[in-house]
Amino acid sequence: MQSKTDLMTGEVMAVAYSGFREGQHPDRGDGAVNPSVAEISEDLDILVAHGFKLIRLYDSGENSQTVLTLIKERGLPLKVLLGMWLEAEFSNHEGCAWLHEPIPESELAENTLGNLAEVERGIELANRYPEIIVAINVGNEALVDWNDHMVTVDSMVRYLRLTRQAVEQPVSTADNYEWWIRDGASLIDEVDFLGVHTYPVWEGRSIDDGLSYTIENIERVHAALPDKPIVILEAGWASTAIEFGDRAGEVQQQRYYKELGDWATATNTTVFFFEAFDEPWKGDPAQELGAEKHWGLFFVDRTPKQVMQTEQER
Repeated sequence: MQSKTDLMTGEVMAVAYSGFREGQHPDRGDGAVNPSVAEISEDLDILVAHGFKLIRLYDSGENSQTVLTLIKERGLPLKVLLGMWLEAEFSNHEGCAWLHEPIPESELAENTLGNLAEVERGIELANRYPEIIVAINVGNEALVDWNDHMVTVDSMVRYLRLTRQAVEQPVSTADNYEWWIRDGASLIDEVDFLGVHTYPVWEGRSIDDGLSYTIENIERVHAALPDKPIVILEAGWASTAIEFGDRAGEVQQQRYYKELGDWATATNTTVFFFEAFDEPWKGDPAQELGAEKHWGLFFVDRTPKQVMQTEQER
């Protein structure tokens, strides 16, 4: 069990937030299609109405700046874990299943410059909104060896040090529990907490052992790195997924959310449930039932799934 002081801003169940709706998406090489100010404002109202007080943002770009501006201007009761998104600094085409060609050196060099600019933007936002931003996350699954946007540990150390030297908030990076167990010692002196991702359903687990497997993951991280508090920066259950068959569903998502919340309360662990809203832009455009599109607690049209209908009634 962690100390109550290990809870991020006193919250147990938080939520990952990305506001892209049908027909919208981040920059995939030809520019972004961003949600409007009104759409983001509507999203924040929905999250507040359902009791969320802490949200995770994944980058320090235009959308995140709009979120922070709206929270401040409207006086919304929301705190933010701010992200800094890092793009690939070396080509992992031999380790990533969906990266079929080497990333050109010119693109990698451009990404490195862009990553530094992103870190600088995040630092500026953290210092501009110190009453809203309670922690900072540098990179998202940028170290795990199966992804397409990897950076080296040395680069991550540099970005973490730059950030920690410039802000007052606690700082970490977010990665898969296995990476923390195997390689986390390389960053233990560079982070204030361990930002861990865990997805039992991706690893073939049914809802009957979803929570127990999550606990096992976190206990293994703690055993490997016992001197830092743990924050679960992503854990979720897809409501639809052709990859998972009948292991996916709203009933299963509801159960996992409830069981995870009860455990997190008992152990003083902050959990960012993944995620707020379905994201149709993710995954294979031809596969509408793909898991990547269906992790939201709310459908893309912003109506609540079963888990949020039940939570609202409690």
